[in-house]
Amino acid sequence: MSATTERLEHNAANGHVVGSEPAYLLHVPTTALFGLDALGVALLGACRKGAGRSVEELVELLAARFAPERIRSLAGELRRLEVLQPAGSLRPLNPRAAKLDAYPLSTLVLNVNTGCNLSCTYCYKEDLARPAEGRRMDFTTAARSVDLLFKAGRERERIHIVFFGGEPLSNVPLIRDVVAYAEARAEQAERRIEFSLTTNATLLNEELIGWLDAHRFGLSVSMDGPQAIHDRHRRSVGGKGTYAVVARKVGMLLARYRSRPVGARVTLGAGNVEVEAIHAHLRDELGFHEVGYAPVTSAADAGHALSEAELGEVHAAFERLGLAYRDAALAGRNNGFSNMHQLMTDLHEGRRKTVPCGAGIGMLAVDGAGELNLCHRFTGSELPTFGNVATGIDAERLGAFIGRASDREGTHCQSCRIRNLCAGGCYHESYARFGDPHHRTYHYCTLLRRWVDFGVGIYAEIHARNPEFFARHLEPRSAPA
Repeated sequence: MSATTERLEHNAANGHVVGSEPAYLLHVPTTALFGLDALGVALLGACRKGAGRSVEELVELLAARFAPERIRSLAGELRRLEVLQPAGSLRPLNPRAAKLDAYPLSTLVLNVNTGCNLSCTYCYKEDLARPAEGRRMDFTTAARSVDLLFKAGRERERIHIVFFGGEPLSNVPLIRDVVAYAEARAEQAERRIEFSLTTNATLLNEELIGWLDAHRFGLSVSMDGPQAIHDRHRRSVGGKGTYAVVARKVGMLLARYRSRPVGARVTLGAGNVEVEAIHAHLRDELGFHEVGYAPVTSAADAGHALSEAELGEVHAAFERLGLAYRDAALAGRNNGFSNMHQLMTDLHEGRRKTVPCGAGIGMLAVDGAGELNLCHRFTGSELPTFGNVATGIDAERLGAFIGRASDREGTHCQSCRIRNLCAGGCYHESYARFGDPHHRTYHYCTLLRRWVDFGVGIYAEIHARNPEFFARHLEPRSAPA
């Protein structure tokens, strides 16, 4: 069949149209974004699924409005992109399942203590509220972890150690020793190493803040908003709210910390849908550089998880806050809405995921016994580990896991328009909800697709009206949530 007689249909799994006037085409296989003029909209509309047309039929149909050569040229370009495909044989473009035999780590997460001095209702960790009894990592295990990172990440320009818990600051002596050891190794190897941690802030003091600042830690504080909201879930061992002490320590931190911007991480549990009020308090009143939100959706029957209705409210609030992000961006400012900023980064850089995240590829997490876990959320779980810092990475087991995760055959992800931005969803959410880290997070696919569609529109508007915003404000984001 010749190119002029081949009947073509629009394969929305490869090219998704967002908006109408103006309209944009998200080329799903590459995450590239194109503006669609009236011809593009008309041409794809004429070739909707089930209404295949040849190029010459398109010319005849649209010639009253558009020049024939423009029609032929655009149809040819869309055919090369496989947005237009032969009628009746539409196929989504997907990469082959990954086959890895090397794991060039860039990040290692050290679970320095499983215990915590708080008793938050939604915590997924196992040793709640027992810092003295939590399992603390020893220096030998930590040093072996650092050695493994330098060896496995030898091709990386920059490597990163994350201190995690429980509450990592309940084991500050180990953190100090690890930093000294890692910095000495980095100097000897002429490598660049960075550190970060996520903390509930309650154990901060002036001396510790100064030390963290001197070593340029990337810091994220777990805080849920104003007092009435924060104290619903983030409580002490005795059940008292912790807002007062956290707010006081945050004030001390933000007044003194200068090496890197400090962000807040908000967990949106049951009954906590006041996203805009939370953002106004944490960003505008307390002064965090950015605020990121993590809805609790993993456990369907957990009392602390958002209901379906609440999750809808959260996403509606995300869109309203996203519009505020757009308005700030058009004025040359970043309003600190981390979730939207991350989506803008993904679109701007053309991210194409074959797996949900870097867990198991660029990042692994070490527990107190030195076992290599898929990520920090799996330490203490029953998911088999992938080696040990004393013996190295179990490449065969890890390769099989990643291969299965990247195989979209027979899943809804195979033809989903956001498959290269989502790639199936968080391993740990799937594990907690379905007992299988490879199970796709189908329970919020519709909302996530809506969120990406919304983000595409926001990105396109900023790009059209103030493209300098991206050059000035996009930044790497590497610390785990």
